[in-house]
Amino acid sequence: MEKLKIAGGYPLKGTVRVSGAKNSAVALIPATILAESPVTIEGLPDISDVHMLKDLMEEIGGSVEYSNNEMTVDPSSMISMPLPNGKVKKLRASYYLMGAMLGRFKKAVIGLPGGCHLGPRPIDQHIKGFEALGASVTNEQGAIYLRADELRGARIYLDVVSVGATINIMLAAVRAKGRTIIENAAKEPEIIDVATLLTNMGAKIKGAGTDVIRIDGVDELHGCRHTIIPDRIEAGTYLILGAAIGQGVTIDNVIPQHIESLVAKLKEMGVKIEVSDEQIYVAPADRYKAIDIKTLVYPGFPTDLQQPFTALLTKAEGSSVVTDTIYGARFKHIDELRRMNANIKVEGRSAIISGPIKLQGAKVRASDLRAGAALVIAGLIAEGVTEVTGVEHIDRGYSHIVEKLNGIGATIWREDLTSEEQEEVKKS
Repeated sequence: MEKLKIAGGYPLKGTVRVSGAKNSAVALIPATILAESPVTIEGLPDISDVHMLKDLMEEIGGSVEYSNNEMTVDPSSMISMPLPNGKVKKLRASYYLMGAMLGRFKKAVIGLPGGCHLGPRPIDQHIKGFEALGASVTNEQGAIYLRADELRGARIYLDVVSVGATINIMLAAVRAKGRTIIENAAKEPEIIDVATLLTNMGAKIKGAGTDVIRIDGVDELHGCRHTIIPDRIEAGTYLILGAAIGQGVTIDNVIPQHIESLVAKLKEMGVKIEVSDEQIYVAPADRYKAIDIKTLVYPGFPTDLQQPFTALLTKAEGSSVVTDTIYGARFKHIDELRRMNANIKVEGRSAIISGPIKLQGAKVRASDLRAGAALVIAGLIAEGVTEVTGVEHIDRGYSHIVEKLNGIGATIWREDLTSEEQEEVKKS
């Protein structure tokens, strides 16, 4: 077990390159199950979630080659092997195995997924979609059992806009008989990325990126080569870092329209930003203005950037309000920021940040992936040294974060936890 140590106050300057999208990767890799021949995905991020999915692909009989951020999966020998425990318990996105295995084998047994603790994130819309396609779904001893004699296309209206449910229903529907229509579908770029892969494999999908997706089922899918999109959340995190303590940082390998809501809010604060085709240059504000943020489904402000942005708002003059309409429990980073002298209070689904305040280095713990990013940003701003435990959460979504940050002038390093610190982590 490791911790990050961050010496704050060092200004950042230079270029940082964004890796492939984590939220695409965790769906693209399970999607390879649906093919009858090898699928190659280029540009995958080097993160723990990807390594875990590689192992799961091999566990169900796939042949996997993985090097230099490129993975080739040969699914021809895969079987519908039950996965009730093990790695699926540690991976939130393991639920995509349900849709992919149901689509290919018409049955699956998948343990209830794990991942970050963000309060209840039910999979009822996923189950609603599978049942509409003709599957029976039961929860038996902590695992989801899916069975279908055949899958038939259906019209499915999602009661809430859900990225996971939209993708999972797509995965199951591409090999169903007839037409499936998903209404009130999520519109995130990662959905378009998955639809592009499936289309290259021979699927017939129209409307990805809109709120109505139409899928005409096919009998089989074939292999292909696909390049993943850049990670908009990683790009946003580095933009926020550059705004907080940069002296001119360029974010490379980014699709600017994917993070327009963030760029708009940074400009509203007074941050200097220049946007080009695949790069965004960010420089700090002369004076940071307090602003309000409300997370919304895409193309609104992403919930995944709410926590990192909160750290930046400690530099703003006045009171800022951050409201999370997606995950109301996503404020576990607030207590940790308070340890660092932040003046923040939580009221319901909102956090009220009063500033500007000078953050102080402290010992803090990342409770989830994006909380970890917020604490890294806070550590870079703060006076003194900050120790962040719970690094395994950060490693789920940020590829080579230490090397990337040190490359633009940060002073950040990893250390092994002492036996006493490991005991404290186990108790918490």
